[in-house]
Amino acid sequence: MFSSLRSRLWLSYALLIVTALGLVAIVLFVYLLRNPFLYRQTIERLNAVQTVLVTADGGSIETAMQRAATTFDVRVVLYSAERKMIGDTASAVESAIPFPRKRVLLRAAPIVRDEGGKAWLYTLRELPDKTWLMVASPRPRLTVLAVFTDNLLPLFGAGGLIALMLSLFVAFIFANWIAQPMQKVITAARTMPDAEAKPVEVTGPQEVQDLTQSFNSMLARVQSSQRSQREFVANVSHELKTPLTSIQGFAQAILDGTANSPDARRQAAEVIYNEAGRMHRLALDLLDLARLDAGTADLKMTALDMGAILNATAEKFSPQLQKDGVTMKVEIPPKLPALLGDGDRLAQVFTNLVDNALKFTPDGGEITLRASATQDEMQVTVSDTGPGIPDDALPRIFDRFYQADRARKGGDGHGAGLGLAIVKQIIEAHGGRISVRSGGAGTSFEVSLPLSQVSETTRVKRKKLNTS
Repeated sequence: MFSSLRSRLWLSYALLIVTALGLVAIVLFVYLLRNPFLYRQTIERLNAVQTVLVTADGGSIETAMQRAATTFDVRVVLYSAERKMIGDTASAVESAIPFPRKRVLLRAAPIVRDEGGKAWLYTLRELPDKTWLMVASPRPRLTVLAVFTDNLLPLFGAGGLIALMLSLFVAFIFANWIAQPMQKVITAARTMPDAEAKPVEVTGPQEVQDLTQSFNSMLARVQSSQRSQREFVANVSHELKTPLTSIQGFAQAILDGTANSPDARRQAAEVIYNEAGRMHRLALDLLDLARLDAGTADLKMTALDMGAILNATAEKFSPQLQKDGVTMKVEIPPKLPALLGDGDRLAQVFTNLVDNALKFTPDGGEITLRASATQDEMQVTVSDTGPGIPDDALPRIFDRFYQADRARKGGDGHGAGLGLAIVKQIIEAHGGRISVRSGGAGTSFEVSLPLSQVSETTRVKRKKLNTS
């Protein structure tokens, strides 16, 4: 019956309210037992008689006491300053009433017992002559049922019932306020991983709002991951389709005799070999990304000379630089601190960055490798004088298979668009970061690497690659 969150919240609030009202009723009932309404009426009457006695003019106090006792049917007792009885209007059969002790429970009705054990309600006042005047009346006999029916029910019944109904209504509103957005989250969660699932409106108390925002963030990541997977499959299929088509076509030409001359067969073999190499490189790049993304790639951390890595990178590209008419500058300070990292992986990073810069740098252009260090990290910048990257392409420049412009120099389809994605993963595996700046002309990739590492051999931390 109470299986839903809303009903359980309402039941919890209802039990809390009923418990609170029950405790109030118990405390009130105990108070009424000790000081019922009839007692209070009697005390008020005694106070009125006492006031009449004190303010009466003429005559002796004894005469006034007897007259008040007869008129109001009360017992009047006079005590000396030493609290000894010096006057009493009671009949001879009544036992003496000793001077009452100070009440411990001030809220209880003032009750004193005479020497015979009979209980009296009383009022006591000190007179100007230091004597004490008591007006007493026998305590009314009451039953618990009478107190409940005559005192508690009229006082608590209607008000308590109204309070209970109002509290239960407010509890229902609060339970609905909390449970309704939770129900929306549950409903949205059941639709996952539907690509059409919508974010949930953020309402309710702060904790529920935080939960809803976390769910919406998770939903966005799941949908982004799904889009990335679909794009990844489409991109891999596209990248494999071209070389496979070429391999299949030229292999068919060899088989059916279309390539019937040695030169034609050689050309077909070269195309098959080149396209197979392209597929091999794509497979290696995908394997690298998978290992880096899954955290299964080992980084062998050693002390590295970043200057030597950058100089070796520049030397590796010297033949191609001469062929393309591009110059390269390497700017390294004389006292560059050692860096703890995987030399092969970092060499792969700067090889990819220089190769990318070379593709988009025109004849006569310049590529610059620059290194610097602060107390905590080392910065390496790879910049070129090419046409730059369009502003709309910058946010996706590190996405897998993304190429800003295939028609520019080097964008002839031989690159799969995985180089910068691999670069980013390797840098993040080293605890660093990479950013790109590109204006109207020229592009700069800035790599920041921490100078301190924990151990010489570490495992790549698994990081989610943003491919949206």
